[in-house]
Amino acid sequence: MTAMQNFIQSQEEETPNKQKAAKKSTLVSVFVNIILSIAQVGIGFIASSQGLIADGIHSLTDLVSDFVVLFANHHSHKEADDTHHYGHHRFETAASFFLGMSLLVVGLGMLWSAGHKVLFPIAIGQIQLIALWVAIFALVAKEVLFRYMLNIAEKVRSSMLIANAWHARSDAASSFIVALGIIGALMGYPILDAVGALIVGLMITKTGWQFSWDALHDLMDKSASDEEHEKIATIIKATEGVKGLHDLRTRKMGDMILVDVHIEVDGKLSVKKGHEISLNARNRVMKSLPVLNVMTHVDPV
Repeated sequence: MTAMQNFIQSQEEETPNKQKAAKKSTLVSVFVNIILSIAQVGIGFIASSQGLIADGIHSLTDLVSDFVVLFANHHSHKEADDTHHYGHHRFETAASFFLGMSLLVVGLGMLWSAGHKVLFPIAIGQIQLIALWVAIFALVAKEVLFRYMLNIAEKVRSSMLIANAWHARSDAASSFIVALGIIGALMGYPILDAVGALIVGLMITKTGWQFSWDALHDLMDKSASDEEHEKIATIIKATEGVKGLHDLRTRKMGDMILVDVHIEVDGKLSVKKGHEISLNARNRVMKSLPVLNVMTHVDPV
């Protein structure tokens, strides 16, 4: 079996594992969001907590993001075809952009609502203590879900799953705000709700902007990180028979990297030998990093 065949086999083994992990973590998120939304909205009505009801509706909207992730996870792992020669990896990038924008919208909405409450404070009706316990339960559940999803996302190196994990963290922040608001109402200080919303709203807005901006750059053929660029160059230079390299360029394709490079070899070598050296360099790079393809041009020196 050739080195190229080995790489293809390893990619075929890794892709199903990554797809399976993404599907599992997202379905867990769907289950948690359904349970929480039912509990929050139901108890919110019983305990006369508008904040808890709003948080429950927020949990329902997260189901949209979860289904976007499931859709992108299914389509991004499709094999290359006649109209997508490099595969469908950018489905994940597009999903990351959508999730980032949704975080941005949620954060801005929280800032608007909190600012309105600060400028125009209103009296809050009597809230029952059970609302606080449900808000705390939702906070803990969302935080545990965030850590679980982030752990899986980092293991499979998926920017889309990382964005979805941070979406869960925004829900934990929302539940934290609701808990503060309920405590403030019970103690006679409803302004705490607005202050907490402003702080967390700023955090969520910043996170949403960062994910959206990064995903937008990836869609515009953003290059790999400086660390990855340097590692690619180091691996190629260390390949037996390589005298040097130039015009090394990279661009992101979902969570994968496409590489173009000119490899310098001894000009006295045969075309076949030069090709073998470049192929060896290519396979070593693809084995060491999440690289989808390395386009090499052999230059005699």
